[in-house]
Amino acid sequence: MIFLMTTAPPENSPWSVPMRLPPLGLSYVAAAVEKAGFKVEVLDNYLLRKTLDEVKQMVSNLNPEILGITCSSASYPVCVETAKAVKEVLASCKVVVGGWHPSYMPESMLQHPEIDYVVMGEGERAMTELSTCITKGEDPKAIAKVAGLAYRQNGKMVKTPQKFIENLDEVPFLARHLLPMHLYEREIPFLNVKPFDTMNIARGCPFNCAYCETRRLWGRTCRAFSPQRVVDEIAHMQTNYGTKGVYFVGDNFTINKKRTLALCGLIKKSKLDIEWVCDTRADMISRDLLKSMKAAGCRTIWFGVESGEPRILKKINKGITNEQTIEAFRLCKEEGIQIASSFILGIPGETLEDMEVTYKFAKKLDPDWAQFNVYIAVPGSSLYDEVMEKGLYDRVDGFLTYVKTGEFNYESLMKIQKRYQHDLDLSAGRILKKMKREGFLTVMKKGTRYLRHMV
Repeated sequence: MIFLMTTAPPENSPWSVPMRLPPLGLSYVAAAVEKAGFKVEVLDNYLLRKTLDEVKQMVSNLNPEILGITCSSASYPVCVETAKAVKEVLASCKVVVGGWHPSYMPESMLQHPEIDYVVMGEGERAMTELSTCITKGEDPKAIAKVAGLAYRQNGKMVKTPQKFIENLDEVPFLARHLLPMHLYEREIPFLNVKPFDTMNIARGCPFNCAYCETRRLWGRTCRAFSPQRVVDEIAHMQTNYGTKGVYFVGDNFTINKKRTLALCGLIKKSKLDIEWVCDTRADMISRDLLKSMKAAGCRTIWFGVESGEPRILKKINKGITNEQTIEAFRLCKEEGIQIASSFILGIPGETLEDMEVTYKFAKKLDPDWAQFNVYIAVPGSSLYDEVMEKGLYDRVDGFLTYVKTGEFNYESLMKIQKRYQHDLDLSAGRILKKMKREGFLTVMKKGTRYLRHMV
């Protein structure tokens, strides 16, 4: 029996996301090991916040052979505490950790004897093969053949090479049947319908943004589920969970124009009554593509703009110009597709004047939703390495590194972020747009708090 669970950072952590959504990565792993014939139980502890004593009681009741824990840099301490607690109850249980942080820093996990194995990168195939090896007696030769694995051998860490899943269609549908779907938030401001659900239909990124660690987890080649596979899962969600909207989570939805057009065509052909949101780059859209996307149900596109200062865009290796962003926003507005966007404040080397340029650029772009984020360095990106090497921080919380320069620190950045967000969201023009989009009574009923966008 395999027990899989998520871990959560403290409630006051800057990485504690207010929206409660199903854990995509863990749920795909759960689906894969279940398909292989294992009995699986899932605890989304990011959502449920069970205490260690409650987790220990669950382990005692379930008596699993394997415990799989997802871990981020923010939840690292909680992950380690959980592993220790489980071993106290069931010493024979093999503890396997995976996720963003273990993939980048497996040695930080294996320094704790309570953690037996680390899965680096994609977890579906690795976890299935490892579980088979464990239940058959942990033959060292068999363990060594599992790709993307780190473990201790004779007191030293051994890492096997990662191998990505080329044909993503072999990954089963998300194991939503193992999750408390009735407890998740299934309404989102970007769509006019509810309930909505999330999907991930592509992995890997050929770009090299300095603040992002995606390539190290998913690889440099963008792999995707086939259009038919995507449509089949949407139909499955509609039948079993009443899904009316979908957020396609992932940075590069339109990276392959031919595939995107094929998906849009298939959605229309299948007569799926679905609205959807996607994430993409400003340099990867065109008018004809937007027309097809809108006809297939696309209502909103999220763009990571990050900065309005060309020097900072070059610093983070974004590979997109302000002119490209302006053109992308213009096309979306002309084709009737809503725009959401995000901006980063506090990039190492950025000045207060640079941030003002970004704020003015956001106002000029005038997206339907805008979100300002304060940069916190986490392992896995080249920008994190620079921050650590140059000492550009005033404190480190576990593996979260709070950046500082001669002009700002985290606390002053938070004040700037709140001012920008407040001033932009509560401008008269944006309030009128919100009333037009969502209705006067809805906005007035929910008040000022509703005017602020939180994702």
